[in-house]
Amino acid sequence: MVASASFAEFLRDQLAPLGHITLRRMFGKTGVFCDGLMFGMVSDNMLYLRVDEGNREAFKEAAVEPPLSYVKKGETIDLSFWRAPERLFDDPDAFVAWGRVAMGAARRISARWGGKQGSAG
Repeated sequence: MVASASFAEFLRDQLAPLGHITLRRMFGKTGVFCDGLMFGMVSDNMLYLRVDEGNREAFKEAAVEPPLSYVKKGETIDLSFWRAPERLFDDPDAFVAWGRVAMGAARRISARWGGKQGSAG
């Protein structure tokens, strides 16, 4: 399910220190972009942030929740997005800090794909 209008507005406001935040529906979910780079996804008004080998340790608190995934041909596919802890929504500075860490993962993944992965363009 995509992000509600109020949750989308909250994310744009809270994450604005990162850059130009946009949200776009994709695959029944909502992609969260900063300056054209996708670093988050929303499903059922829950924010999931991009994870890779470079930020798994920093995001270990988020590993207690199941990652964003889907089932294809009976196999679960991990999308490498972990659910943001609820406590971040009451701590704007920590929320932006986690967003920056997710942006780092998104940049690394984009670089591996030659800038084609996760672009809002």
